[in-house]
Amino acid sequence: MQRSTLLDFFDDRIRSDRPFLVYDGGYRACTYTYAEIRRAAGSFARRLRRAGIAQGDNVLLWGENRAEWIVAFWGCLLARAVAVPIDVRASPDLVDRVVRIVSAPLVVAGKDLPVPALDGVDTWRLDDLLGDELPGTLTAPETPFPDIAAGDSDPTGGQHRGDGGQHCGDGNEETFRDAVAGDDLAEIIFTSGATAEPKGVRITHANVLANIVPVEREVRKYIKYGRPFFPLRFLNLLPLSHMFGQAMATFVPPMLEGITVFMRGYNPDDIVRQIRTRRVSVLVCVPKILEVLRDHVLHVAPETAEPLARPEHVARRWWRYRKIHALFGYKFWSFVVGAAPLDPEVEAFWSRLGFLVIQGYGLTETAPIVTLNHPFRTRRGSVGTPISGVEVSIADDGEILVRGANVTAGYYNAPQETAAAFRDGWFHTGDIGAVDAEGRLTVRGRKKEMIVTPDGLNVFPEDVERVVRETRGVRDAGVVAGGAGGREHVHAVLLLDPGADPDTVVKTANARLEDHQRIRAFSIWPGRSLPRTEGTQKLKRRDLKRWVEGDAARPPRDDGRSAGRSVEEVVAGFAHGRTVSGDTTLDELGLSSMERIELMLALERSFDRSVDETALVGTSTVADLRAMLTGDDPAPGSAALPAKDMPAGAAAGKARIGSGGTRTASEGATTFPTWSQRATPRAFRHAAQASFLLPLTRLFAWIRVEGLDRLALAGDPVLYAANHQSLMDGPVILAALPPERRYRVATAAAREWFAPHFHPERYPRRQRLTTGLAYRLGVLCFNVVPLPQREAGAREAMRYLGTLLGQGSSVLIFPEGRRCETGRIDVFQPGVGMLAARLQVPVVPVRIDGVDRILPVGARWARPGRARVAFGSPLRADGDDYAGIARRIEEAVRAL
Repeated sequence: MQRSTLLDFFDDRIRSDRPFLVYDGGYRACTYTYAEIRRAAGSFARRLRRAGIAQGDNVLLWGENRAEWIVAFWGCLLARAVAVPIDVRASPDLVDRVVRIVSAPLVVAGKDLPVPALDGVDTWRLDDLLGDELPGTLTAPETPFPDIAAGDSDPTGGQHRGDGGQHCGDGNEETFRDAVAGDDLAEIIFTSGATAEPKGVRITHANVLANIVPVEREVRKYIKYGRPFFPLRFLNLLPLSHMFGQAMATFVPPMLEGITVFMRGYNPDDIVRQIRTRRVSVLVCVPKILEVLRDHVLHVAPETAEPLARPEHVARRWWRYRKIHALFGYKFWSFVVGAAPLDPEVEAFWSRLGFLVIQGYGLTETAPIVTLNHPFRTRRGSVGTPISGVEVSIADDGEILVRGANVTAGYYNAPQETAAAFRDGWFHTGDIGAVDAEGRLTVRGRKKEMIVTPDGLNVFPEDVERVVRETRGVRDAGVVAGGAGGREHVHAVLLLDPGADPDTVVKTANARLEDHQRIRAFSIWPGRSLPRTEGTQKLKRRDLKRWVEGDAARPPRDDGRSAGRSVEEVVAGFAHGRTVSGDTTLDELGLSSMERIELMLALERSFDRSVDETALVGTSTVADLRAMLTGDDPAPGSAALPAKDMPAGAAAGKARIGSGGTRTASEGATTFPTWSQRATPRAFRHAAQASFLLPLTRLFAWIRVEGLDRLALAGDPVLYAANHQSLMDGPVILAALPPERRYRVATAAAREWFAPHFHPERYPRRQRLTTGLAYRLGVLCFNVVPLPQREAGAREAMRYLGTLLGQGSSVLIFPEGRRCETGRIDVFQPGVGMLAARLQVPVVPVRIDGVDRILPVGARWARPGRARVAFGSPLRADGDDYAGIARRIEEAVRAL
């Protein structure tokens, strides 16, 4: 159809009942259809209008990649407002400056982001756009939107749900084609905050359409061939504040009725798990992610480092490296890379393994695509040919010039910067490149970063860095110009492995470089990582050059994810007042399974490394952790070990490769009964409970049920939190639930209670058999889920619970952790608070009375008696005060 504005695309493409967006917060995933996003965007647009946001007003969007961001983006366009995306990692100071530059009356931000208080500027919370509000809350939430009219409280027209949830809606259709022109502003994207005033790029509807329409036209030629492989799923790791990230999340998937998956974090283990378990077809990312994944693969399968003796057909290469394809899942086939240059050696590595690597070239100012490699006609080292409607020219000095309808008209309220960027109708990109006879573009580097030697020869830092990074002992390297103008030389800033000799490193690298490229001076970077941009991981050469020109001996501010915190400082936060040193063992800290999870998350956030949970069990010391995280002595499973430093055939700590089974390398032998969720066990469980298990329960427990009307407020699924009196508690609660709820409940049980089954080597044969039978019957008949209390595996257990919730199953948990013989309610453990907050699921308090007299602790047989089951009003948990959340749940249960 004819498209004159982005609203035409929205009205045509964002409307089906097929899944569109998936957000995985680490433990639980939520899926939303095209129709749900459409309704939510319409509701958000109406709220903007009621709040007084007029056409042309600027609205800041500041948050992580998730469905709510897409809702806010489309809502702004529908309300004729201008979206102003800000990277989630931006500082409050940058947000403050941008708000003032664009005179934004509203900031829509993630709930954990510190929005600066500004006069006349409202703040709404992004995370609540697709959530349902419950009458009771465990923490005091901020009101997401002011003055919401009655009858419009549900932005989706339905129910916030996880994977497998029910589709609900009001059925109302709405067409958004009011008067709006193609040259109207759609968004303003700020390209830099390093200078005194960040620079905003003005992007119109027509600019974006100039990118969308040619790609859509090309897609239509091949869509019929791709239908057998649909739905295509895109795991998008590019920030939505970046134009290419937007295009690959918001515009390209709808052309294919595809699915966009968002996740938190960049750990290679988690990325691979997402790709495999979600059957992802395409990974959209920055080149740095490909480097991290390459190191991960080389650690898993060192043989992949060996080059092929001779060229092979892709089918033969796929078979040769089938183990790697099994690691990623057999549906995964392609990387789409943008936002920064890709190392040709990294591209060659993935191509050799049988994966397709698709590169493009673009800038924010070109909305964003200039050139793109055709998926079936890629050429290594090239970023492709210009898309339809875009012209590319090379200036006399090698600078890439661009002209087309996709190019911005200029910068926001910055006429001087606009005039400097445009001359004779061409946009000057600031990049140096070349075009071959077939029209394919190759990008060499940034013009302003190019080093001009005294002989007048040009050196591109990326070329030198590529060689240095491949040298043994080098973790990372950055190259800047040393010396004054006219007498510049190559200066390398090196981040080395412990014990590496810098002179040997430079000598080895120079042997592979041309004479004019050779390193004349170097500095050793004392931090944990070189400074890079958060969103796209581009090297901050300006910061490196300032440091080199200042005092190379002075330790700089550490730009790593640790924010200057040591391992000891992170661990001390979980030590409950104990003194922590390198010799402190983790056993001494007495961490619960939930505290181990929190410590792992804190360490991973601080050091951007995958942490093996088994490393937090036993006699490991804090010094061992430090060695693993800083790479001094990488532990098995860590992605920190450079591939070039691994011994050939290394097998220790190799991650298990499979097709999504129940064991993970990072969590040892933790096993979860995924078989119980298949159709046949579910049908047997339903029949067994309905025919004899629950009738038998009612024969002994004469149940009085209270509060069933409150369950309607919670929706489904939920987390039932009940006090614990007897082994009959689970069946009694199931018998009290309405039929439409009871058959979709998983009951949590302490894994340690089934120790002979999980650790058979420690117990006699008879005990193994009886406990194993009891465990399997419990799983089959009552959907029992084993939760470790002191053993490793709690993080994977939470992921499994999140999967169950995503499939529509509720979870019944007993937060006391043990049965109380006297019938009193004991202290609820913080684990229930963590589950509620992390899994983002309503909590239904449940109180049971009298079951301790029907089947007391230690009794072999039940005796008939009266029991009471009371359901409370559902609660929503938020924040990270897990002990406080658990305490409030306990109070709610006691109040029943």
